[in-house]
Amino acid sequence: MRPLPLLRLFASSLFLSAAAASEDGFTPLFNGRDLAGWVDINCAPETFVATNGIVYCTGFPTGILRTERMYQNFVLEAEWRHLKPKGNSGIYVWADPIPAVGQPFVRAVEVQVLDGLEGEWFTSDGDIFPIHGAKMVPENSRKGGDRAFPTEKRMKPSPEWNHYRIECIDGDISLAVNGKVVTRGHRATPRKGYIGLESEGSPTEFRNVRVKELPAAASLAPEDIAVPPEGFRPLYSGVDLRGWTVAGGASAPWKPDDWQLTSVATGGAPMVSDSEFGDGELLFDWRWADAKQPGDWMKWIQFRRLDLPALLARASAAKPAEASAGKWNRVRITLRGNRASVTLNGRPWVTDAAIADVPARGVIEIRAATVPAQLANLLFKPLD
Repeated sequence: MRPLPLLRLFASSLFLSAAAASEDGFTPLFNGRDLAGWVDINCAPETFVATNGIVYCTGFPTGILRTERMYQNFVLEAEWRHLKPKGNSGIYVWADPIPAVGQPFVRAVEVQVLDGLEGEWFTSDGDIFPIHGAKMVPENSRKGGDRAFPTEKRMKPSPEWNHYRIECIDGDISLAVNGKVVTRGHRATPRKGYIGLESEGSPTEFRNVRVKELPAAASLAPEDIAVPPEGFRPLYSGVDLRGWTVAGGASAPWKPDDWQLTSVATGGAPMVSDSEFGDGELLFDWRWADAKQPGDWMKWIQFRRLDLPALLARASAAKPAEASAGKWNRVRITLRGNRASVTLNGRPWVTDAAIADVPARGVIEIRAATVPAQLANLLFKPLD
């Protein structure tokens, strides 16, 4: 049976649309059904959901969804809308794959996705600015800052759709809002990295997200390239304590506080991971609330029964300086077989030390803090 003319016409239109998409060099970044090709950096599984051609973001917790691969020179197009007035989000380019120390965000250049909010240092019309160690020379800045401000107001209010066209070429970036370029920046670093979508407190939708790669220099200086992916995955959802259990049904010593965990008890049973872990690297950030009451952070975390205080006490390396009030610190604990290494704020503390009585697999415990404190960016990278 031959196809009906209407069906033939429909099939032909689909073929022509696909051919046009191919000819203009753009590739969709979402398949319309799921998040294949994307990596959750620090959000709950339900924070970003792709279905029926739409990527829906709940806005909670504050965090990032990034592409699996890096991009250098490219054109990125996307449509977005906030489902509630005064919503906040962002599109990241040239981004790192893990959060900055003590932040839910990554080092990147951010293209603001904001609705109906204005201030002396920000607008809802398409600002571009570097964050958390990235650099950029802005056009149309204010008071010598590094934020590039748009030259026109072209944004449509919630719940209308807006179209962004972001061109990133050799460290220069431009943004067209609904068909006209309004914001520019130059000499950004890094200038090769990941593309990311931001969750920041309000429900947002994205659609027609696509990229066209452009010719790029054969090599860049190391400082112009985002850090490589390391395979970390989040152990904390940012919204609840799923994946963790407190013995006897007792109250947890830490409570969810968006992207952070805040201490609520100085004693009692620890939070224990529901999963066991083998060789791997445990990363987390922490800070004390009051420098006059420094706590013993070494006793907060235990990984496969590793006696961290004893290990650090016998370390031959000089003890790194600890933080003052309000300063975030980053710890990495690596266990491979019966060898352990620890760094604090990027400085080695223990290097490949032999340890005894550590099981091949075991749980992670988060114990009560001895003083008011916060934890963040609890990540794990398997090595087995």
